[in-house]
Amino acid sequence: MEKRILGTQGLEVSALGLGCMGLSFAYGTAVDKEQGIKLIREAYEQGITFFDTAEAYGIANEELLGEALAPFRKDVVIATKFGFKGGQAFNGQDSRPENIRAVAEESLRRLKTDVIDLFYQHRVDQNVPIEDVAGTIKDLIQEGKVKYFGMSEAGAASIRKAHAVQPVSALQSEYSIWWREPELEVLPVLEELGIGFVPFSPLGRGFLTGAITESTNFEATDFRNNLPRFSEENRKANQKLVDLLSVIASQKQATPAQIALGWLLAQKPWIAPIPGTTKSHRLTENIGGASIHLSSDDVKKIDDAFAQTTIKGDRYPAQFQQTVGK
Repeated sequence: MEKRILGTQGLEVSALGLGCMGLSFAYGTAVDKEQGIKLIREAYEQGITFFDTAEAYGIANEELLGEALAPFRKDVVIATKFGFKGGQAFNGQDSRPENIRAVAEESLRRLKTDVIDLFYQHRVDQNVPIEDVAGTIKDLIQEGKVKYFGMSEAGAASIRKAHAVQPVSALQSEYSIWWREPELEVLPVLEELGIGFVPFSPLGRGFLTGAITESTNFEATDFRNNLPRFSEENRKANQKLVDLLSVIASQKQATPAQIALGWLLAQKPWIAPIPGTTKSHRLTENIGGASIHLSSDDVKKIDDAFAQTTIKGDRYPAQFQQTVGK
């Protein structure tokens, strides 16, 4: 798989990474340990060298990744995140320097490694100056415990302030054909400052694959039950987006998911999406998206087609959206 460079500090990753959250968090029943290890190792064998986890995805998620990647640790990039109280995503932010350090030590232990390749602030903490956060990461980098600094869902002003203290190598935020808000302010700032971009949910939390319809029933613990965009009514209204992707995919002898990933990779050479999955066949399908090369004309045709559609439903409930873009 082709490699891409994120930021100007030398962080090299596979063009597609693997988002590991769904293996044990947010999307219903967690996979069993052996299945998770098998999937992660299959990803590596097929060319993925960039793996994403977080304290907030549960202790089991980091431990799973650490065990799965141990045989080839030096050949992969592991990204994890800090920034929530008690490591719980619904408890509010905590990016106090002492908490950042405590999380780093625990992540190092769970990941069975002596250095965190990419350490993201999961959400900007309004109670802690971003300069203090960046300064703490700078110290951890100097101590050899972290290699690169990342931010997640941060706004342009926070990115600029943090970058002035410690260069940010990557920003991770949601970005896909059906969520394009980063194009307004964030992508121009990243390009100006030389910061890489890691889109999460590049397949619209599964919707853009075509596997989800208005009649899909999610498990009770699947957090998509709480997302306005995934109400039955909005799934029905948004089906035309998938239908459109399917038409384009058939013309390219590809799948809708592969076209969605190819579209992202065609945006900028410093973008590396991290689709997640729990299924081997979906993993292989997604990896095939890295081989989809769309011309500028192809991208324009896709953009023009999507411009004729209206996406229904907010991506987050109001209380979640309040933490985004700060």
